Amino acid sequence: METGIRVLLLTAVLALLPGCASVRNWFHGKHAAQSTDTQAGSPSGTSGASGTAGPEEETPPRVIEPQVERRQIKVPRIKSSNVEVGAFYGALSIEDFGTNPDYGLTAAYHITEDFFFQGEVGRSRGGRTSFETLSGNLNLLTEAERRFTYYDLSLGYNLLPGEAFLGRGVAMTSAFYLLGGFGATDFAGDTKFTVNFGGGYRVVPTDWLALHVTVQDHVFQSSLLGVTKLTNNLEARMGATFFF
Repeated sequence: METGIRVLLLTAVLALLPGCASVRNWFHGKHAAQSTDTQAGSPSGTSGASGTAGPEEETPPRVIEPQVERRQIKVPRIKSSNVEVGAFYGALSIEDFGTNPDYGLTAAYHITEDFFFQGEVGRSRGGRTSFETLSGNLNLLTEAERRFTYYDLSLGYNLLPGEAFLGRGVAMTSAFYLLGGFGATDFAGDTKFTVNFGGGYRVVPTDWLALHVTVQDHVFQSSLLGVTKLTNNLEARMGATFFF
């Protein structure tokens, strides 16, 4: 009986020994895996001890600087005296006496960037009226009386300053301007009070030269043909002025 019990106990022990070994191996394997994970996540682990660096940090993108070609710009510099003097040539339509060439001198003083004073003197010649032409040899005026001379003093205003372009590489300072003033006109042997108004366009190609295109009306009262009326004498001209 005792021998049978011993055999039974030995059989049970032998049956349990493989299971204990398996449990022991499983426990040791799990513990080793946890230790490996802990060492990999720790900054003082095996990787840190061996001096092996982690993944390289991403290099920040380089800033691309645009290669822009700068063009040279020359800005006309008007003389500090703000005085310009010049001459003009154009055509003057004298009411009832036809259209004839006119010419003269002009001078301006720039008070500010917007306002300027302008004085001018011009001369033209009156032609024959339709009455004189139809009457044959009848002359209402002598040759000296047909001279048309005016003197004006005007206030100017630069309305639209800007730039004028010639092609793609040339830019010139420019401006539209308005004129208005008063003066006197010598015509038909008499001096008449005159009011003038108009406008023009100025281009400054260099720092000492300006080119002008001007249109204005010279208005005065006349009774030469027997009826007193206001006469409009339109003028269109081109001119050049120099800065001093």
